[in-house]
Parts: sequence; structure tokens; C-alpha cells
Amino acid sequence: MASIVTDKFNAAHEVDHFPRPVVALHATHVATKDWESSKHQHRRAQLLYAVRGIVNCEIDDGVWIVPPQCAVWIPADLPHSARGSGTAECYCLFVDADAVPGLPETCCTISVSPLLRELLLKAVGFPELYAFGGREERLIAALLDELIAAPIEDLHLPMPRDPRLRRLAEMLLANPTERISKGDWAARIGMSERNMSRLLLQEIGMSFGRWRRQLHVILALQRLTKGESVQTVALELGYEDASGFVTMFRKAVGKPPARYLADRNAGMGSAAVPGIKLPDQAA
Repeated sequence: MASIVTDKFNAAHEVDHFPRPVVALHATHVATKDWESSKHQHRRAQLLYAVRGIVNCEIDDGVWIVPPQCAVWIPADLPHSARGSGTAECYCLFVDADAVPGLPETCCTISVSPLLRELLLKAVGFPELYAFGGREERLIAALLDELIAAPIEDLHLPMPRDPRLRRLAEMLLANPTERISKGDWAARIGMSERNMSRLLLQEIGMSFGRWRRQLHVILALQRLTKGESVQTVALELGYEDASGFVTMFRKAVGKPPARYLADRNAGMGSAAVPGIKLPDQAA
């Protein structure tokens, strides 16, 4: 079981009642195996920034991956859960929905620039009741400006609502390497291939092939960030060799896995690390 240590509060829900429009927390999840935070929600919006480890945030409509040096934005009052593996170190920013105009209105993964990162780490050390009009409030304003300007990365797996498609998603997540035809997947959930394809496009705006490739990119980033080799990840995801996997990853992310992770760990901005953009090819 994971234990969670925060530097200011005993319970995360206390942030909803804190007498400042913005508050930052430092949280460490210490786990001997996979950990999970059950579904909950906050009156305030939340920025969850992963410094170490991989964190996944899930809402009804999708799953967002939060690799190191990325953050996920969770709008106010949106039910969500989080999960990860091993030790994870995160910084959380809780923001009143009306604190400043221009904040993201939907759940998304954003690229954290070096300036945004430093401002967030600085805000964690502010007094609990920092003075209005003082230095701390001015730095908070700069932090919010950087947050509004932060580009969005498409590290997101949309999830369908139809129960049959949801079951398909669960099977793909449980067995991402299984290489059976689209028709066989459709048969497993009691649908025709045509109806499955039509309903997927209707619910998530993706073909089956694009959706599965998006899943592979997300799973690959989870494993690569934990230190597994490209060769190991490629084989675990069902590729015949590393070359085919690297080609797919480069087309999706804009650079090969090793370069992507090196740039991410160095804290480079989103101009150097574009979001995932997969061509919508039927497969």
C-alpha cells in the first residue's frame, strides 16, 4: 500500500477551504508496488506535476499520462483518480476557477517550461498565509501567466462510454501486445467490425488503429521512463524489432525515444518536445 506525504496538509481536500486563491503542495507517494488514489474531486482546479515516476490521471472520458517534467491539468469539480508505480514525487497546485482568466477548461497534459517548474517549486515554500499584495502573490501571478501560456501535449488516451467499447479498452490495456485482427476484437465484444469502427469514431473521434497506436505510445513512455530499454519495450508491445517501434515513435512524437526522454529529463520546453500526433489510418 502506498503512503502519501505532503508538506502542508494532512488531507488534500483541505485545499478547497484554504483562505488563498492558489496553494501549492509537495507530495511523495512511497510504494513497494503499484499505488492508486481513488476517484475524488476538488472545488478547485488542480495542476499535478510529476518530478519522479509516472503518474496516470483518469476521468470518465480518458486517461492522461504524466511523465517526468510534464503536468496534468484537472479542471474544478471534475471527478478523477490517479495511479502509478513505485515511488512518485509530485507537486500540486490548487487554483480557484476564477483566479485568472484563460486557464484550461478541459483536462489536459501540458509541457512544463523551466520557468514554470521553478515558480512551482518556489510556491511550495511560501507561508501558508502569504500576504496579499506581497512578493509571494506577485510570484503566484507570474506562475499563473506561465501556466496559461504552457502548450498542451497530446499524451492522452480517450476512453469510450459505450459498455462494449469500454470492455474493449480494458482488454487492450490488459493485453496491449495481442496481435489479432480488428474483426476478432469486434467479435470479442459482440459487435460487427463495421459497427465497432463506426461507434469508435463517433465516441472518441479515432479509428481503431490510431487508438491502439496511441495506447502503445503511452505504454511505451511509461516503461521507458522507468528505465527499460527500447528493445525490451518494443518486444513487449508486440513489435518484431526495435526499428519498427522507433519508426512509429518518431512519427508520433517527432523524435526517437532516447532523444525524447533526454530532452524531457533536461526540462526542455514544448518547442523542443512536440505533442503526440498520430495519423488517422485505418489498421
